[in-house]
Amino acid sequence: MEAPKCSKHSYPKLWSRLWALACPSWSSEKNSESCTTSLHYEALNNYKEMDTQPSTSSIPVSLYKYQPCLSAASTSGRVTPSPPPPLAEEYSCEFGSLKYLILCSLGGVVSCGLTHTAVVPLDVVKCRMQVEPKRYRGLVQGLTLTVQEEGMRGLVKGWAPTAIGYSVQGLGKFGLYETFKIYYAELLGPERAYLWRTSLYLAASASAEFFADIALAPMEAVKVRIQTQEGYANTLRDAVPKMFIEEGLWAFYKGVAPLWMRQIPYTMMKFACFERTVEAIYKYVVPKPRDQCTKMEQLGVTFVGGYIAGIFCAIVSHPADSVVSVLNKEKGSTAVEVLKRLGMQGIWKGLFTRILMIGTLTALQWFIYDSVKVYLKLPRPPPPEMPASLREGLSLK
Repeated sequence: MEAPKCSKHSYPKLWSRLWALACPSWSSEKNSESCTTSLHYEALNNYKEMDTQPSTSSIPVSLYKYQPCLSAASTSGRVTPSPPPPLAEEYSCEFGSLKYLILCSLGGVVSCGLTHTAVVPLDVVKCRMQVEPKRYRGLVQGLTLTVQEEGMRGLVKGWAPTAIGYSVQGLGKFGLYETFKIYYAELLGPERAYLWRTSLYLAASASAEFFADIALAPMEAVKVRIQTQEGYANTLRDAVPKMFIEEGLWAFYKGVAPLWMRQIPYTMMKFACFERTVEAIYKYVVPKPRDQCTKMEQLGVTFVGGYIAGIFCAIVSHPADSVVSVLNKEKGSTAVEVLKRLGMQGIWKGLFTRILMIGTLTALQWFIYDSVKVYLKLPRPPPPEMPASLREGLSLK
């Protein structure tokens, strides 16, 4: 059987250019026509033999991408034109690969560094409410008093150690969380990983935060000293040598234990609550599956889930945060002594300000982190579903 003849001008110039991209070695018009004719001939044979539309799996991706729609002139009316199915979303790397984990760490640097630096004014007032509750009685009053005494510059005290410390912490927090989550899931297997997913989120986030806080502790100590001890130092380069001369290396790490007490429960709640909240939103609130939502709709769910998680984060971590603030201000104090002195009422001072700060901060962190993953074309797995083997096992019972 001979291949059907195509006229010289069967296709517009656009298709000729696309075929030139697909077959760069066939640059001449004659070779381009030959390529098009042979592909049509193969497509028509498939239609005739299978009486159905040819599967995209039988056509190379490079050819399928540039394959023109069959026209009535070229097929003599025997084939109904149909648009090609949408191509699958392309990712820049494989899920769980080293490149994926490195880029996730970069997303953590951007999300944590930017958000913590943006809320420095709230952080200044919150820390002063914890260490000087008689002078700083509330958020608005604390902001006003700070501006009256130190000007607008007083509201951004400690921005440099905040930006550096929390950028490094974000690198470890998000990058190591993804690493530990994949590692623990592989240890448990698909069925246990699904059934125990909340415990898996808690274990992975706690493991990640343990190491992230070691990197954060020095800059956190410097930040609190600048913000709460009046006249001590105004900049990072002034505070660091002064603290080292007075107390040595211990000045930068004496708050690491209370920092673990504050940050590990906070991060466990941040990740576990976020993961389960997003899962619940897609299951009970959003009227369509996640893969049918637009990118902006998915990011909106991320923001809402992050804010809900942030409220719980602030509550569970606030007592330890109060201890850290007082401990880093004073010389020679221990966490136990500070806790006894503050009492039950003192450790909850400034909770509303912290909820406002941490809720917004956590929501923005998740939104920025997810946006970075979208921008870098990283895989973003949907909420977990029950494995088929587990579903079959439960149906047999």
